[in-house]
Amino acid sequence: MSQNEPEKPPLLPWRTVHALIWLVGLYILISRGWIFPGIFVLIAISAILEGIFRQSSPRSFEVGNPVSPPVETPLIPDRTPAAVYPAIVQEHRIDLLPQYCPACNAPVRGHEVKWTGPQSANCPYCGTNLPMSKS
Repeated sequence: MSQNEPEKPPLLPWRTVHALIWLVGLYILISRGWIFPGIFVLIAISAILEGIFRQSSPRSFEVGNPVSPPVETPLIPDRTPAAVYPAIVQEHRIDLLPQYCPACNAPVRGHEVKWTGPQSANCPYCGTNLPMSKS
C-alpha cells in the first residue's frame, strides 16, 4: 500500500477476531482485578495479532465498492408557494424622539416606546404621545 492511499479497514474475519480478543481479555481483566497493568497487555496482544493477520492475509483488509442498482425517484411536481414579498417596513425615526417625556419626565428610549406610526410614539411609562422634533 502506498503512502497516498488511505488505510483500508479490515473485513469481517478480523473484526470478529478483534472483538473476541477484547471481550475475552476485558472479562479476564475485570474478573481477576488486573485492570491497570492488564489493559496494556491487552492492547499489545491486539496490535501483535493485527500485524500477524495483516501479514498472513493482506487481502482481508481490502474493501471493494459494492455495486448497487440505481434507485429511481418519482418525479414530484414543484409545489413551492408563489413568491412571498415581505411587507414594506417603515423605519421608525428614533432620532426625532425627545430625550425625556414632557408629561412624566421619564427617559425616552427608542426600543422602549410604543410606536403608533412611522413618526409617532407613546411614552412607555405614562402613555402620552411624544412630540417629535423637526428634522
